[in-house]
Amino acid sequence: MQLRRAVLSLAAVGVLSLGSACAGDDLSEESGDGATPAGSGGEVTLATQSFDEAALVGAMYAAVLEDAGYDVTTKEVGRRDIYVQQMPGQVDVAPEYVGGIADFMNTTVNGPDAEPITTTDTQETVDAVTPLLEEKGLTLLAPSEATSQNAYFVTQEFSEAEGVTTLSDLEGTSVVLAANEDCPGRADCEAGLEDVYGIDVTEVLPLGFASPQTYAAVLDGEAQVGQTGTLDGTLEDQGLVLLEDDQQIQPAQNLVPLVSQEFLDEHPDAQQPLEDLMGALDNETLGSLIARVTVDRETPQDVARDFLEEEGLL
Repeated sequence: MQLRRAVLSLAAVGVLSLGSACAGDDLSEESGDGATPAGSGGEVTLATQSFDEAALVGAMYAAVLEDAGYDVTTKEVGRRDIYVQQMPGQVDVAPEYVGGIADFMNTTVNGPDAEPITTTDTQETVDAVTPLLEEKGLTLLAPSEATSQNAYFVTQEFSEAEGVTTLSDLEGTSVVLAANEDCPGRADCEAGLEDVYGIDVTEVLPLGFASPQTYAAVLDGEAQVGQTGTLDGTLEDQGLVLLEDDQQIQPAQNLVPLVSQEFLDEHPDAQQPLEDLMGALDNETLGSLIARVTVDRETPQDVARDFLEEEGLL
């Protein structure tokens, strides 16, 4: 989907990476880009996960909120559970994914063996998770058309030698999986690969989502399969192949703002800029913007501001 504008080396990915998902148990604070002076909207704390796509979308959130007059503090963290535990109170807004937050809330509230509430239908999934979020004082704003799902890759050499182009082609094989540390037990990760596809995942290496360490583990043969996202534009240049999720274990993963209801009640004018942003994104657009970060090595803040100004959102 994305245009290739430069030959990407693994070292280049390492330069751009914002850290693997297994890093850090505490929030590390980083202020917004400071291009827009703090206004009268008040203070807002924004938390994002620490991978390139999340950093880019988080930079968009920060920019539109700053433009609306908010004094934004951005915290980049390794895991969803860190910032959700701090909402409401210490964190007000977070860029999220419909299926990801639904799975997290379901297993957190109902236990790791809870029946999944996610489906491939965005609204069904939103409706299912809404009561769980309301109990915690959280809400989802209108989701975007853009969707970024978990995906899995192998080396080009492995794909050609074994005839593997879909996840079903791995049925009955034993693999080591390099992935985010929350992968074990998830229906869209280890559990789905084993239960739906019949893949024997002998070990999950907690090296991060689309991280340099995950790419390297697969390229070096330490793992046979690695985890990334469907909008990853770096694979081809690294000699990696995305496998088709032909049995569709990935739920709807539309981008969506997760907001503290307390914050929204006090600052209702924060809703419109975020929803306008969601409405401006689609897969083709988001994929191209991510490529500018991961391939062209532009900063998430610069890419975000360019896009928002072009769309008239700043």
